[in-house]
Amino acid sequence: MGHGPAGAATARLLADKGHSVRVITRSGRSPEPGIEHIALDATNSRRLIEAARGAVAIYHCAAPPYHRWASDWPPLASSVCAAAEATGAVLVMLGNLYGYGPVDGPLTEQLPLAATGPKGRVRAAVWEQARDLHEQGRIKAVEVRASDFFGPGVTDGGHLAARVMPRLLRGKPVSALGDPDAPHSWTYVPDVARALVEVAGEERAWGRAWHVPTEPALSVREMVNRLAAEAGTGPVEVRGLPSAVLGVASVFSPLLRELKEVRYQFDRPFVVDSSAYEAEFTVRATPLDEQIKATVDWWRERSATTG
Repeated sequence: MGHGPAGAATARLLADKGHSVRVITRSGRSPEPGIEHIALDATNSRRLIEAARGAVAIYHCAAPPYHRWASDWPPLASSVCAAAEATGAVLVMLGNLYGYGPVDGPLTEQLPLAATGPKGRVRAAVWEQARDLHEQGRIKAVEVRASDFFGPGVTDGGHLAARVMPRLLRGKPVSALGDPDAPHSWTYVPDVARALVEVAGEERAWGRAWHVPTEPALSVREMVNRLAAEAGTGPVEVRGLPSAVLGVASVFSPLLRELKEVRYQFDRPFVVDSSAYEAEFTVRATPLDEQIKATVDWWRERSATTG
């Protein structure tokens, strides 16, 4: 379910492995080799159950519009859990790190889901619902949590994507939310897909959450410098976006308005510990140099085709 950067990468990976893949989105898409696209509203549990019949795994990579999380996540999550229960397919959920809220030190899966903001609480509740059903024996569920997406295919929703890459490729200054020198973890989208596929087939992974293998944290400034060096456009100036400017911009941008809740992730170190996953399974983070090159190449190609 879902065809954003992670959902699309997961569908392609599964198809490349020879699996039959059915992607469910509201609008649908044209068929791809090995991938069937179906248009339906996933909150309609009856239709979702019908579409999921025969599935071995349901990959839940869909998400409501950012500003409608509080209202739209609960019915979507309930419908997906109903489909997992009706079909017996393992439910593999793509999560994020909002549920922890602000913490001191690296983020591990053992931390409580103690967020107090609405988006953090709703993301925590989505997993808690699935986990409780798993513990009752009604479904099989696992969650894979990623930090901020980075890499090919990440556009409007990425902090190192549409607001940064086109300007960086032209050698122009870029703006960063919060402190541009605070260490921050960036999770490479192809690694997200590989982790989702791996845990689906590992029964010992089910019933808990895992952090996607992620390279050591680097600040926005360090990442921009690496990207600009690869693009041959550096050095590029990186400016922190002051709170006052963010406040004014958020009047006109729903996304920036909603980002106020998670501003703490960029005002202070935000570091993911993925050692628990790495101790149990085989997927490892793609080396950063490869991530950087693939991302720059993808954005260059995109710029060439879109002008």
